Amino acid sequence: MKLLYFAWLKNKLGADSEEVAPPEEVVDVASLLEWLHNQGPAYAEALGDRRRIRVAVNQEYARPDTPLSQGDEVALFPPVTGG
Repeated sequence: MKLLYFAWLKNKLGADSEEVAPPEEVVDVASLLEWLHNQGPAYAEALGDRRRIRVAVNQEYARPDTPLSQGDEVALFPPVTGG
């Protein structure tokens, strides 16, 4: 699974992307965020307030219950505002 990080998430995690192989219990966006949160202090800080995180799976906005597959591309970014 390829993860992409944007804006302040990229800065806090020190990378703009990474390849991960989450355990089989990671089946949806919510469980992925929970698993990532437990991967170390930088992840815990960056993902501590899930209200500040938006997710897209394969370039489509995703909800917490959106299912995931190992080959997915998952983007994490802050809310976007227009103006």
